[in-house]
Amino acid sequence: MPKKKPSPIAHNPLPDGDVPAVAVIGSGYWGKNLVRNFYNLNSLKLVSDKNETILADFQDKYPGIDTCLALTDVLSRDDIHGVAIATPAETHFNIARESLLSGKHVYIEKPLVLREEEGQELIDLAQQNQLVLMVGHLLQYHPMFVRLKELAHSGKLGRINYIYSHRLNLGKIRREENILWSFAPHDISMILTLAGEEPENLITTGGNYLHQKIADVTTTHMEFPSGLRAHIFVSWLHPFKEQKLVVVGEKRMAVFDDTMPWEDKLLLYPHQINWKNNMPVPTKADPQRVDVVQKEPLSQECQHFLDCITNGSKPVTDGHEGLKVLRILNASQASLNNRSRKIVFTAEVDSGFKFEKDTNNLSAMGYGRRSDTQGAFLHP
Repeated sequence: MPKKKPSPIAHNPLPDGDVPAVAVIGSGYWGKNLVRNFYNLNSLKLVSDKNETILADFQDKYPGIDTCLALTDVLSRDDIHGVAIATPAETHFNIARESLLSGKHVYIEKPLVLREEEGQELIDLAQQNQLVLMVGHLLQYHPMFVRLKELAHSGKLGRINYIYSHRLNLGKIRREENILWSFAPHDISMILTLAGEEPENLITTGGNYLHQKIADVTTTHMEFPSGLRAHIFVSWLHPFKEQKLVVVGEKRMAVFDDTMPWEDKLLLYPHQINWKNNMPVPTKADPQRVDVVQKEPLSQECQHFLDCITNGSKPVTDGHEGLKVLRILNASQASLNNRSRKIVFTAEVDSGFKFEKDTNNLSAMGYGRRSDTQGAFLHP
C-alpha cells in the first residue's frame, strides 16, 4: 500500500483530522468574501485590517474569531497555519514574503505580485520551506470552467482554433489600478489553461476616458505557437454586464457565460463544417446543456487551499501559474504604454519579452522581466 504523501507543513504541523487555521489579511471589497467563506469552512481564526471599526463589525458578525491591526501579530501565532492576502497589489510581495518566512502557507488574491522577479522569489521561498503558494484566479475553480477544461483537454472539442473572452460591465470602477489588471487576470488564466501553452506574441490596445492615466477599456490579442489565436476584451465602461468565454474547436464550440442561469452557463454547439465542391458549408446544430453540480466558486477555491495545506498537493493556481499570468499582464501593459506595439516573447532570462521592432532602447525604457507597470496602478 503506497504511503500517504506527507503534508508540506514544516513549522506548525496539524494533528490528524484538524482543519487548517487561516488568517485573512485585508477585509475590503474582496477580503470580506474570503472572510465569509473561510468562516463557513470552519477554518477562519483571525482577521487583520488597519480599520478598527471594520474589525469590530467582523467580530459581531463572526463570533469566535480574533482580530488584529498588525501583521506581526498574525505571523507570530503558532496556531495560524495559512494566510489569505487580500490587500492592494503593491503590498502583496512584502506580506507574502514575510508570511512564508514565518512558516505560513500563502493564498494571494490576483495578481500574484507586480514584478516577475518578486513572483519567482516567492515561488523559491515556498519550495524551500515546503509551503503552499496559491493565487486567487477564481474562475479556475468555477465548476463550469472545470468541466470546460475537461472537455477541451480530453479532445471533445477537437483542435482549438481560437478563443475569445469578454469581461464587461458598468463598474466596478477603480482608481488604484486600470481595467487590464483589475479584470483580465481571470481571462488570461483560463485561456492559458485551455491553450496548454504560452503565447509567442501579443498586442494590447485601450482607451482612457474617465481618467487620463487609467485605461477603462482594453483589448488584447495573443498568438500561440500552435496557431491558436485568442483575444480578451475588458471594460468597466460598458452598457451591460457580459462575462463570456467562447472556445471554437474543430469538433465542437463551447460558450461559458457566467451571467446566465446555472443550467445555461455552459453550452456546447456541435456545429459542423463540411466541404462540398471545394467550398466549406456550415451545418448548424442546437446547443447542448452541460450538466454540472452547482457549487460556489469561491468556496471551492478556499477549500482547495485548505486541502493543499492538509494533503501536500500542488494548487491548480500555484505560484508558477500566477507568474505566467503576470508575464502576460506586464507584456500587455508594455504594449498599451507604447501605442499598441506588438510584444514578442523571448527565452532570455533577463528580458522576457521585447518589442517587435526598434528594440535598441528597451533597457532604458524599463521593460522586460523587470516589468514596467506605468499606467497600470495609481497611488496618492
